[in-house]
Amino acid sequence: MYKTQRRAEREMIFGIHSVIEAIKSGKMIEKIYLRRDMSSRLSHELFAAANAENIPVQKIPLEKLNQLTSKNHQGAVAFISPVEFQSLENIIPALFEQGRSPYIVVLDGITDVRNFGAIVRTAECAGVDAIVVPSAGSAAVNADAIKTSAGALLTVPICRVQNLKNAVRFLSESGLKIIAVTEKTDANYTTLSYTVPLALVLGAEDEGISLEILKICDEQAAIPLCGTIESLNVSVAAGVAMYEVVRQRNLV
Repeated sequence: MYKTQRRAEREMIFGIHSVIEAIKSGKMIEKIYLRRDMSSRLSHELFAAANAENIPVQKIPLEKLNQLTSKNHQGAVAFISPVEFQSLENIIPALFEQGRSPYIVVLDGITDVRNFGAIVRTAECAGVDAIVVPSAGSAAVNADAIKTSAGALLTVPICRVQNLKNAVRFLSESGLKIIAVTEKTDANYTTLSYTVPLALVLGAEDEGISLEILKICDEQAAIPLCGTIESLNVSVAAGVAMYEVVRQRNLV
C-alpha cells in the first residue's frame, strides 16, 4: 500500500520504497523531491525509474522535505498527477489514421500555472489535439492548473516529454509544419497558412522560445502590437494564434 497523506496532502507519496513502487506500478507522478545528499542504491534506482517515465526529480535540502510532510519520508516525496499523460508517439499516428490533420500546441518553458491553465482551456475550445510540455521547466499539472483550465486539463491530452527539442523534431519528421509564435519576426501571423498538419510553439514570457527550438521551426509568426508594451501575455498570444487556426480551418 502506498504511504499517502490525507486531506491537504492527499496527492503526496512519501518514502523512497513507496515512490519506486508507485512509478513501477504506473502511477501518474507529477514530480519527485529527493534529499540533496542522498546517493544510495535505492536513490539510483529511483532516478532510473523516474527517467524511464519522464518524471522530473529535484534534489532539495532535508529541511524542505520536512516542510512538505512530517511523516517518515526517508528522503523522498512524490506528488501524484491528477492527469494521465499521453504518448506523443501514439497520438500523431492515430490522428493521421483517423484522417485528421493534427493540430498540436507545444509549450516551451511555460512555468506559470495560471498561464498554463488558461492556455489549456483555450486549446480545448479551439479543438487542439494535444499539448506538449517538457518534463522539467514546465508548470505543475496540479489541482490549481485544473481549476484555471476550467477542467480542460482532464480532457485535452497532455504529452510530457523528456527532451522538447527531440519532440519537436519528431513532429516535424511526422509531417507537421512547426510554427513559432514569437515577436522575433516581422511576419504577421495572419499571413501564414494553418490548414496543413501543424504544431504551434509558444515560449515563456521572459525568454520566449529557446533558440534551439526556434531553429527547428519552419516558420515564425508575430502578433502585431499597437501599444508601447513589447509583448502580450503568453496565454493571450496563444489564444490569438489558436483561433487563427480555427478561422482558417473553418472549425466552427
